[in-house]
Amino acid sequence: MKRFVLSCLWLATALAMTAQNAAPAPAPPRPAVEHVVIIIVDGLRPDCALLAGAPTLRSLARGGAYSFWARTTGVAITLPSSTSMLTGVRPEKHGIIWNRDQPPGLQTYPAVPTVLEMAARAGCVTAMVAGKSKFAALNKPGTVTHAFLPAGAAAHTVFPPGTSCSDERVAAEAVRIIEAYRPGLLVVHFPDVDAAGHAKGWGSPAQLAQIAKTDAQIARVLAALDGAGLRSSTVVLVSADHGGAALSHGADDPRSRHIPWIVNGPGVRKSFDLAQVAGPQVNTEDTCATVCWLLGLPQQPYFDGKPVYAAFEIAK
Repeated sequence: MKRFVLSCLWLATALAMTAQNAAPAPAPPRPAVEHVVIIIVDGLRPDCALLAGAPTLRSLARGGAYSFWARTTGVAITLPSSTSMLTGVRPEKHGIIWNRDQPPGLQTYPAVPTVLEMAARAGCVTAMVAGKSKFAALNKPGTVTHAFLPAGAAAHTVFPPGTSCSDERVAAEAVRIIEAYRPGLLVVHFPDVDAAGHAKGWGSPAQLAQIAKTDAQIARVLAALDGAGLRSSTVVLVSADHGGAALSHGADDPRSRHIPWIVNGPGVRKSFDLAQVAGPQVNTEDTCATVCWLLGLPQQPYFDGKPVYAAFEIAK
């Protein structure tokens, strides 16, 4: 009898889990969402963002949903973590485990598609503007319609040290692409907050001052969306690849793993701290899954991330 009761309990649990997994995903806030902009602020630790003079970030958070307890990958370095953000999987799945440029002719791309590739396959105009040349690993031919990357050291036959450009140049290129091409999905990477952290320290006055400067460049991108008449149909998602401490960042250090996650736009809950929701822990892989949901792209069975539905006004 006891075995029978246990069997019934197991079956009921299994059926409940199956029903839960089979439940359809809520409809995204469409057709209002026609464009998505992902902004990666390299090295932006959440408490530093809150301490700095960053009116644009604060405005996005007040007008949207946010978590200052989101987590990046365990390795907490730029290229693997940014790849996880844009593929929805951990580094051991996407295979980008290095953090440097690759030699000319030997560029390797993620083992699974980026959200840029998935959007391009669906007929979306895609674009990427990155401040570090190693983001070439995310510029797989045929997946990014319009791309800007700093010129790498093409003459090198060994791993080059890496090339970067200023946040001001990144913003200028993003503005140009918005005005000229109105992409459905745009990824913008700002490098200077990370550079200030490595040079002067995470949370230092110099880095806080740089966050304020980067905030002004984000404002330029948003102004371009306004000028192109796209802001009302665009979801903007701001996050970071990692945080940091002292002059660096590293594996499984909570000061490196905690990142901000701010989403703003049509269908997004207003001034909503995601920490109010007991269950969800926002992870960087959730960015890809959320953007796929917003653009009507399928959730892949191999995703480690999941859409952050709690950030949105879901029709009941």
